[in-house]
Amino acid sequence: MTKVHPNVVAPANEMPRLANASVADQQQHEPEVLTVWRKSLLFNCNGFTVFDSKGNLVFRVDNYASEYRGEIVLMDSCGNSVLTIRRKKLSLSDQWLIYNGEECTRPLFSIKKHVALRPTKTLLYMTPGSSGNGSTYRVDGSYHHRNCAIYNPQGYAVAEIRQKESKTGVSLGNDVFRLVVQSEFDKCLAMAVVIVLDQIFGPGPSMLRNWSF
Repeated sequence: MTKVHPNVVAPANEMPRLANASVADQQQHEPEVLTVWRKSLLFNCNGFTVFDSKGNLVFRVDNYASEYRGEIVLMDSCGNSVLTIRRKKLSLSDQWLIYNGEECTRPLFSIKKHVALRPTKTLLYMTPGSSGNGSTYRVDGSYHHRNCAIYNPQGYAVAEIRQKESKTGVSLGNDVFRLVVQSEFDKCLAMAVVIVLDQIFGPGPSMLRNWSF
């Protein structure tokens, strides 16, 4: 049986390298490749489990349905709260607020679903704070096909969601995929975007979709 985190080495054409740089410089600027498993390690929980390229636990999301209060908490490997993700109440569009740790008074970022009359590749917009003003990140692509990217205000991809395959080339399905994060972008924030994408575009029961506000 294929492991979720088998230390798969990405193809060379997907892993950019810095020419004429030292090994330390290359390691500093190489993207971090995470394996995201759309499953909680705890029984009867919805959530995510995230591993690094060595198979070490990095993040986890565990939500008990009976105790859920309309928010999702991203935790580190020790169970400490890293980010709290809340759907904004009384919002005319799908909007989520991202808070630092368990402090839920001043949001770090606001994430909104892109609404358009015509089909578009843009899925989400992310801006600092809750007002929707300031430098805007956008998410383009298809979460359903696990093929999308987060672009910074300058238009550069700072994180990507990609399908993952085993060493034999067998697809691991939509519940196991890769999150490739560039060194200049926060992997915690990238994972928060994944969680919001899953709430809006993910298959099956959502941790927030059936919650009444």
